[in-house]
Amino acid sequence: MSSASVSFLGFENLPADGVLLVPGRLPHRELLSLASLLAPRSITWLIEEGAMVEPETRDYLARDDVRAATFSQEDPDPTAIGEALRPKLEDGALLVFIPGDAAARRGTACHITPAHLAFLCALNLPTLPVAVSIPAELRLATESPSRLPSAIFVLGDRLDGEEITVPGYHESLLRASETAFSSRQFLEDSLAEHLLTGLKNHGGVCIHDGSDDSSLPYSKLLAAAIALSREIRDATDKKRVGIILPPGKGGLLANIAVLFANKIPVNLNFTASQEAVQSAIKQSDLDKFITADPFVRKVPTFPWPPNRDLLLIERILPTIGKRIKKWFLLSRILPTALLTRLLGLNKGSRGDDEAILLFTSGSSGEPKGVPLSHRNVLANVCQFGTRLSLPPNAGILGSLPLFHSFGCTVTLWFPIIEGARLVTYPSPLETKRLAELIHQHKLNLLLATPTFLRGYMRRVDPELLASLNLVVTGAEKLPTNLARSFEKKFGLLPFEGYGLTETSPATNVNLPDTEAPNAQTPVISSSKLGSVGPFLPGIAVRITDTATDERCALNESGIIWLRGANIFPGYLNREDLTNEVIIDGWFKTGDVGRLDENGFLYIEGRMSRFSKIAGEMVPHEVIEGHLNKMLGLDGEEERKIAVVGLPDEKKGEVIALLSAVPSEVPEQEIVDMRYKLMDEGIPSLWCPKFIIPVGEIPVLASGKLDLKTCDQLARASHGK
Repeated sequence: MSSASVSFLGFENLPADGVLLVPGRLPHRELLSLASLLAPRSITWLIEEGAMVEPETRDYLARDDVRAATFSQEDPDPTAIGEALRPKLEDGALLVFIPGDAAARRGTACHITPAHLAFLCALNLPTLPVAVSIPAELRLATESPSRLPSAIFVLGDRLDGEEITVPGYHESLLRASETAFSSRQFLEDSLAEHLLTGLKNHGGVCIHDGSDDSSLPYSKLLAAAIALSREIRDATDKKRVGIILPPGKGGLLANIAVLFANKIPVNLNFTASQEAVQSAIKQSDLDKFITADPFVRKVPTFPWPPNRDLLLIERILPTIGKRIKKWFLLSRILPTALLTRLLGLNKGSRGDDEAILLFTSGSSGEPKGVPLSHRNVLANVCQFGTRLSLPPNAGILGSLPLFHSFGCTVTLWFPIIEGARLVTYPSPLETKRLAELIHQHKLNLLLATPTFLRGYMRRVDPELLASLNLVVTGAEKLPTNLARSFEKKFGLLPFEGYGLTETSPATNVNLPDTEAPNAQTPVISSSKLGSVGPFLPGIAVRITDTATDERCALNESGIIWLRGANIFPGYLNREDLTNEVIIDGWFKTGDVGRLDENGFLYIEGRMSRFSKIAGEMVPHEVIEGHLNKMLGLDGEEERKIAVVGLPDEKKGEVIALLSAVPSEVPEQEIVDMRYKLMDEGIPSLWCPKFIIPVGEIPVLASGKLDLKTCDQLARASHGK
């Protein structure tokens, strides 16, 4: 049902008996909309004494025909207050809590402080969380404002008795918020149409390629992409096209052109093994590959297809110069809608159709094809971009590989749609050159992995990073002492995020807190060191027990399941694998974690990085954290150790340690290590039983540990 451009979802399930409604936020205009919807039922507005609210809300509550009740969070007996309020729920009457004003980042579902929320739960009244989403705050730059409802209300799941807890409230509110976000109209659009709109609207913005110091405005990129798309369309009848290019204007152009040809780009991992690459090519059913002559020569070990199957971008572009000029003029003159029809994008795929194809890193086995739909990519650009809230004319460094999901979403689609400046470089490892580019172009955002941050720590002068407002890391755990060391050197604390290829990829990120307008306004925290941050808007979560798969409270450690518009539809041609990880619309991440009382997610490891020893789940990453600290390895630029599990007849598995640290007497070192770990409170069962010397710890191009090779090394050394 809807009223005056306000959407109400799930309110047909509002119970007939009295309940306490607790919206995550309630601006005054939305309060009036809710009051209108709930009429003629009796409403008592519940507000804390001294809460800061809009003047219009305070005037409304002062009216003679409006009932209001107040409480004090300082009261030592919230249960007694709850009993005093219970008569106000008789005969189907409703209590509606009004959260006071709070400073929070855009897209934050809950504007209630943890202390307030704990007090409300302690009232022990039947409670209904209500998500209140303001689409104008969660909008793509390419989305028409005329399509936006002013607000979306979604009724959450009712909480009774023991269910009325802070984790229970968060879980219900996030599910309702996901429903609100997933109902948005732009999710049925085409990624290509939004890219076209972005390139046209932000034509003066430039991409700068740091490999040759050339710049290209988005207006010329648009024209070149349209002209190249005609060539691609004529070159193959297949629905997918391979792209083998590093970050740069060529890679950006190729991806956009493939989408404008109404085809699906597949960025191939040129750092993977030949077997993994050939598997990806076969799974994708590719017959044409966009690349460049210099890159072919630079990566001779890549299993290059025959020359006739290569579309060499630097050879094609000079032959279509006239068409590029024509499209440059037409794209400046024609309105976006007409240009869309001319290119046939209005008849192309959209919504739930496949938009791009990525492959998992293969860190634990053969790479799996991950088709991401238009809905998935557009959702994640919106989720990540609106939470990030970069300033106008912001600049981003794009050095993560395009076959990496984070590099793809955040340094391909995001800057074009949102109109951010993009500076690219083909390798994230050359930190000295990257720092020069950051300084030269006054960039605001750096995306990296903790492994790459160590390169900045070792090689870069602090003044070169002075323009940065944000450093966001992902792909691996950000050690606290590395974060603090980076902050000490550069004056900027790096923030950890989390995501998976299957989630398009970003689901969580820590960010700086929003500044409060005054000392009285509470701040809803946006970061906690050690966590991966709160959830991005529109993502629901649940936790299940690692052993029994039974549902757990969100603050209990277990397997993380996610739901949202950014979750992929399933693995390419692998219904068996899809059915293992997607159940009733929920995606089983394979990661183990928990949420705290603020809704921050803590990752405790991957299921593939746990060993089951004598029935106990033993986390490899926790052991590595203690060993790195004990051995003084946290400041090292490269990984020096990796914990692995080896089969054991008696206990199922035992812990072994791959070590690139020179050791003269490994047997004695193991004994010393065990005693030191036990002194730290680590159970004997968790302590390594073997040290396996290696020349280096295997790592993927993304900076992630290469689990497959680590396992092979460990088993080979012990004949397993």
